[in-house]
Amino acid sequence: MKEQIFLVALGGNLPSAVGAPELTLRKALERFAAFELHLEAVSRFYETPCFPAGAGPDYVNAAARVRANLPAREVLSRLHEIEAEFGRERVNRWGMRCLDLDLLAMGDAVLPDLEQYTEWQALPLEAQKQQAPEGLILPHPRLGERAFVLVPLADVAEGWRHPVSGQTVPEMLAALPEAEKQAVKPL
Repeated sequence: MKEQIFLVALGGNLPSAVGAPELTLRKALERFAAFELHLEAVSRFYETPCFPAGAGPDYVNAAARVRANLPAREVLSRLHEIEAEFGRERVNRWGMRCLDLDLLAMGDAVLPDLEQYTEWQALPLEAQKQQAPEGLILPHPRLGERAFVLVPLADVAEGWRHPVSGQTVPEMLAALPEAEKQAVKPL
């Protein structure tokens, strides 16, 4: 397996056994190396409104650029193992959580293929709330719609270009409403 660059979003809005969300994210990042996930860069930490609005306390979000000699599915599996170490339970889709590690992208790969990516990316909001893909979809179908992902991502992957839209992180960010961007505040 050739070494790849992966983009990962981090978030949490509930305390874990180690403490408040910011500390949980920092401690989770410390665990990456033990899982053969080598940190190249970590964004600043940001306070962001809960998504969807009113679903719980505000979040702490960040992003990381990671190097690994692993397939994308294995990277996702290892991210889930780290989440579990910190007490993450997958109960409700988009529910409150102590730690969320989302695999956003693997270089310019589109997985499993363009047709399935496009199907998930076009899914209406109500369906998104109810359905989750059975397999890994990359890039993350919602990453271009979320300031809480794009603002931190701009810190670590400003030059990354979305393999489907062709847009860079700053271009995707510029397309979002100003109020959403302003709601993402550095800690």
